Amino acid sequence: MTKSGKFDKRLSSITAEILSKIAKIDEIKGHWIGGLAISPQALGRLKRSVLVTSTGASTRIEGANLSDEEIERLMQGVKTKKFTDRDSQEVKGYYELLQNVFDAWKTIKFNESTIKHFHNELLKYVQKDERHRGEYKKTENVVEMFDASGKSVGVVFEPTKAFLTPKEMQELMNWTEDAIKDKKYHPLLIIGNFLVEFLKIHPFQDGNGRLSRVLTNLLLLKGGYLYMPYVSHEKLIEDNKNDYYIALRRSQKNFGGETEDISFWLNYFLKILLKQSELAIKLLESEDIEKLLSPKQLEIWNYLQTVAEATPSDIIDKTKIVKPTVVQALNRLIKLKRAERIGMGRGTRYRKL
Repeated sequence: MTKSGKFDKRLSSITAEILSKIAKIDEIKGHWIGGLAISPQALGRLKRSVLVTSTGASTRIEGANLSDEEIERLMQGVKTKKFTDRDSQEVKGYYELLQNVFDAWKTIKFNESTIKHFHNELLKYVQKDERHRGEYKKTENVVEMFDASGKSVGVVFEPTKAFLTPKEMQELMNWTEDAIKDKKYHPLLIIGNFLVEFLKIHPFQDGNGRLSRVLTNLLLLKGGYLYMPYVSHEKLIEDNKNDYYIALRRSQKNFGGETEDISFWLNYFLKILLKQSELAIKLLESEDIEKLLSPKQLEIWNYLQTVAEATPSDIIDKTKIVKPTVVQALNRLIKLKRAERIGMGRGTRYRKL
């Protein structure tokens, strides 16, 4: 069986649990897109906060020791700071690369050249990695697990041999690019398969885990999950780091055998993404309603707060706002979970939640 045939076989028998998670994630995705009207200033603050949080979490997963507060101070002084220690060098590379993904994901092509370029950018300040930045590994590497202090607690598994890496990466990229283009499977299944295989190959000498999480952000943004810059995916993985390693290992240990089952990994990946989705919706719900509505929409919202229920005609009579605007405002309030519709047809009424 070809490598691409194995990828198809992996995704041929998806469990009901996995499909249920995907359905919930996509439902929330629709709410986020439909309800997104947070002010640009608020979004900017969220993005800056997530850049720090995600950088800290992703580098700590791999054994770095800088806290979010230290990273924030470090990046505030980036123009004059000389990066001499490894943790600081890794932090700066991750922060800048992730910022570029958040800002320019629409124009970034997902291909093998991009992955190599990302690796070079990720490690461009790390002196020890100067010789192998942006190039697939030439010698064997291992996957280690680190404790909270950054100390290695053992080898998780041995990845693809160096001499096989270019061939396996080309096969993975060909399948992934074709699957995305042809919409062969749900995007989350394609992304999940890409990640588990990428981490199994571990194509670079160092930086594979961090790079996989940057690529996760890129692929999910391209898949329409537009809340990635506003809730940290990396932080959720850090908070569930042991389960992360276990899920990867349980799926990867049967690679190369007759049956390759990645359901352990997919369930973990989707559980994290579902939590991220739920946190994104909470952002919408927690934002001040004044920031989310236009003046006329706000006027309608204020009126709804003064009555138990109201018909569209009641709202038009009271506010003197034209019907199309009233209907649009009511639909917006429903998407923001600030109002609900009662009944149908001429008897339709609305009330605040």
